[in-house]
Amino acid sequence: MTVGFAGLGTMGLPMAMNLLRAGHALRVWNRTAERCAPLLELGARHAVSIDALCRDADVVMLMLFDESALDAVLGRRSHAFGARVAGRTFVHLGTTSPAYSAALARDLDACGARYVEAPVSGSRVQAERGELVGMVSGGDAAVDAVLPLLAPLCRRTFRCGAVPGALRMKLAVNHYLIAMVAALAETVHAARAAGVDAALLRDVLDAGPMASEVSRIKLGKLVAADFTPQAAVRDVATIADLVTAQAETAGVDAPLIRACASLYRRTAAEGFGDLDMAGVVHAFGARGPDRKEP
Repeated sequence: MTVGFAGLGTMGLPMAMNLLRAGHALRVWNRTAERCAPLLELGARHAVSIDALCRDADVVMLMLFDESALDAVLGRRSHAFGARVAGRTFVHLGTTSPAYSAALARDLDACGARYVEAPVSGSRVQAERGELVGMVSGGDAAVDAVLPLLAPLCRRTFRCGAVPGALRMKLAVNHYLIAMVAALAETVHAARAAGVDAALLRDVLDAGPMASEVSRIKLGKLVAADFTPQAAVRDVATIADLVTAQAETAGVDAPLIRACASLYRRTAAEGFGDLDMAGVVHAFGARGPDRKEP
């Protein structure tokens, strides 16, 4: 099986590298072609266009920024769409609205293509380690064919039924993640203002029953004021809006995620959109006498 991969950003590049290291024959394409270079050095082949990528690959994995990027890359509203996708399996690894994914699945099916929804939970660190958590939806045969490709990327993969079940699950997971990181940022901000040693607070929390891999990583970033992005504020703001919309569509009152979405939007609007999601601490203003700038 020849695999195509499009979208070599913060998450996509390490994911594609793990596919190569697992021995898969990989074709790569990115709208910014220079991002393909590290993969070409490892033995990937460069597709000069999205048409070439689709033509040469049996399965095309897409780790693209948003719905507009997916439509633009696939040419979904153009005459080229049908010929480009026919006979291929497309794997949507990113995070979009469930309704968008369901519509994309219908359009691909109408053109003779197969579709698998496979959003992942985790940030750049987990992507580099091949320790993401995958959620997968689609027809049984298509999912069965794609699962071996997810194995080098994910420590565990969960089948979530028909499309868009995996994206609904992903948004539920992100509901908790976003609220947790916002709470950590607020905690560090308030503790510093009260005269608490932030480094010692981190050590106490890391040693206790509330600690997790995410809390340890994000607390480390907050204490050191190291906001090198693993999952950027701007992206998290977009996903927080999707989570909020899912709750509202279900008729559920979700005040915590509404508040978090507002905090992330404010942080991005104030010029911190490229920082790691822990950078939401900037929404709370100055962080005390030991403040460090990113």
